[in-house]
Amino acid sequence: MELGYWRISLLLLVSLVLANHLDHFQGWKGFEEKPMSKKNMNLTLKFFIESYNNASNDTYLFRVDKLLRSQMQLTTGVEYIATVKISRTKCKKNKGRNNTCATQSKKKLKKSLICDFFIYTVPWMNFYELWNNSCLEG
Repeated sequence: MELGYWRISLLLLVSLVLANHLDHFQGWKGFEEKPMSKKNMNLTLKFFIESYNNASNDTYLFRVDKLLRSQMQLTTGVEYIATVKISRTKCKKNKGRNNTCATQSKKKLKKSLICDFFIYTVPWMNFYELWNNSCLEG
């Protein structure tokens, strides 16, 4: 009899916790214009530009010049939709990664793009995934 009481109590407790979480999930409002925290912004932008550079056929690396817009929503992690301006640097891809690459100053090599991207992240697990991105010359 006592075992049945504990099962019912545990089931009731789990039900209350789930109901509380479901109520919290229903309170999500979708994407909202919110600035990213400095730490999340830096890690997210770093992940984006590394993904962009790895997929690009350009000889030179690009870097993020400016965050133009960011939106976020909470799901099972954090989803970011952002617009950034990126520019071609003087550093070549095959020379390794360098965080201090200056932007191109030669007229023929200068190139800037405006990129929209959608990243899913679970920052507390250091997990990032680029779900979508598109760039246009800007």
